[in-house]
Amino acid sequence: MNPPKNPPTPLRFPVIPPEQMTPRQKEVADTIAGGPRGGLRGPYLALIHHPELADKLQALGGHLRYGAAISPTNIEMVILIVARHMNCQYEWFAHERIARDTTDLSDSIIKSLQIGVVPSEMNDEQTTLYRFCKEIIAKGQPTDSTYEQAIRHFGRDGVLDIISLVGYYSLIAMVLNTSQIPLPQGVNPPLS
Repeated sequence: MNPPKNPPTPLRFPVIPPEQMTPRQKEVADTIAGGPRGGLRGPYLALIHHPELADKLQALGGHLRYGAAISPTNIEMVILIVARHMNCQYEWFAHERIARDTTDLSDSIIKSLQIGVVPSEMNDEQTTLYRFCKEIIAKGQPTDSTYEQAIRHFGRDGVLDIISLVGYYSLIAMVLNTSQIPLPQGVNPPLS
């Protein structure tokens, strides 16, 4: 008998049924479900235990995903870089699909990021974005040269959004990994 592809693990923050939520939890859950996310899932299944934090993070995440000063393709590339670095199966699973379905990020770049190698087919903007993200993840800041290239490609608002995307999705990855939010039933872990 073959074991399940992703055996269930107990959630460290159990899912709270709507009828058991406090009024504030219900209010925040409704805000999240009524926005572009369309439902309470992923990290917000855990974060709703702390509704004030969930509310603040969903607002920041909403800006970064849907209002950042960089393109949706670049947003998803940043998220995939972070998901790979944090070895966050759920974050990778969710955003690989978004990257493939809604952006022009190439399959070869996505595959390279997935296996942890430098993508070879990046344009100059993507190369700068990749280098900038990897440097701030590894050293806490980019080199002067990488920073200047990033400013040239993305402007100050874009650079600040990139920094914030790296920080926010690192936090979300920690929530997902610590909470042990599972992949959908039957989905193999995408990162090894």
